[in-house]
Amino acid sequence: MSAERPTLVDPPIEQLLAKAENSKFTLVSVAALRAREINEYYNGLGQGHGSLIPPQVTSMSNKSLSLALEELYEDKLQVRRPSPEEIEAERMEQEALELSTREASLDDFLSNETFDA
Repeated sequence: MSAERPTLVDPPIEQLLAKAENSKFTLVSVAALRAREINEYYNGLGQGHGSLIPPQVTSMSNKSLSLALEELYEDKLQVRRPSPEEIEAERMEQEALELSTREASLDDFLSNETFDA
């Protein structure tokens, strides 16, 4: 007797939507991002990329998108939207980083420049 392979509706789409805040866009985005991470993990095996997280579920499927959806279904993958305050803090941090990088580049340029009088 052979093992039954999961179908397209396994895990059930209704339950996946509930875990993705009832948003099809969120479900697709989260699953696609995680599927890319899983692909990077498999493509980087043996190259010393220790920061990549392997698939968190055991599955009969070898497709990264199916693995990502199964992780979401089994609560191994969480959906969390940042608050407006968190988004603003991240934006301010990014701006500060860009400003310091620009200032460092300008300082390097000015210190290497020789002025002839």
